[in-house]
Amino acid sequence: MAERAASSRIDLQLVKVLHTVISERSVSKAAMKLRSTQPAVSAQLKRLRELTGDALLVRTGAGLVPTERALQMLDDARCLLDAADRLFNPRQRAGAEFDPAQARIGFRVAASDYLDPFFLPELVAHVKRLAPQATLDLHGLSEEFDYRRSLAAGDVDLVIGNWLQPPAELHLGKLFSDEIVCLVAQDHPALRAAQRGAWTVERYLGSEHVAPAPLHLGARGVIDEHLANLGLQRRVAVRSAHFSLIPLMVARSLLVLTTGRQFCQRYLDALPLRVVPCPVAFPPLAYYQLWHDRSHGAAAMRWLREQVRVVAQGLAAAGGRLAMQ
Repeated sequence: MAERAASSRIDLQLVKVLHTVISERSVSKAAMKLRSTQPAVSAQLKRLRELTGDALLVRTGAGLVPTERALQMLDDARCLLDAADRLFNPRQRAGAEFDPAQARIGFRVAASDYLDPFFLPELVAHVKRLAPQATLDLHGLSEEFDYRRSLAAGDVDLVIGNWLQPPAELHLGKLFSDEIVCLVAQDHPALRAAQRGAWTVERYLGSEHVAPAPLHLGARGVIDEHLANLGLQRRVAVRSAHFSLIPLMVARSLLVLTTGRQFCQRYLDALPLRVVPCPVAFPPLAYYQLWHDRSHGAAAMRWLREQVRVVAQGLAAAGGRLAMQ
């Protein structure tokens, strides 16, 4: 009876405040996101502290941080809000029709820029053409961004990137595969070596390489992970969190970039660069879209995943035509 009495005093707005304050780790930021005022959110936070018997947020030298109890409550709060959306918003029910032309909805997508420099611009244009009232929040994949937790918490709807082995707990859709090649400056010794048949595994490993920053601390990228599985190691001279800037770095140095042909192909006309085959046998680079079970059946999310697939496959086909020219 005591539990029922406690639950009867909680409304969905309090649950929304709880989730937002813990996620933002700031009363002022939460107030902005909730379109409320800081005093109002502070009063609601005080009420939540009384109901939970926990401080929820505590101040440290780095600012406000959630308590362990608050972090445990985060997923439950998100699930409760999602359930309310499905209960009271027919468009969010699994199997409901989704009309993109009329939908006022926000899509949250996290994507690497390894796939194709044209991918995100084309996806935005495509979605906005079909769903003009939709909004898109685009997030990068970085060492600081925990995409698995963000999907589980409902902070993002979809993650797009490449993995040797995508996480088993997530749904996935394969977008396309790409050949792994080396991108080098037009005066790089690898070009002459390749013409003589002397661009060997040893020369490749001994060259100076540029690689993207890992997606989380201590992780290897797909290239270094595969090399490690073969008992090989290359000389990585530069790691960059800005993958789209790497082709310019390569054009002005003797660095070697190892990645998919489609990405490399986009820069050959704009910069003094060339593509050479990679002397190490790599499996095709596979790109996926990943999503959590919480959004698997939502009609709007199914629509979004289909648009991602259409855009990615269209660019892959265009990249293949460029490679044959």
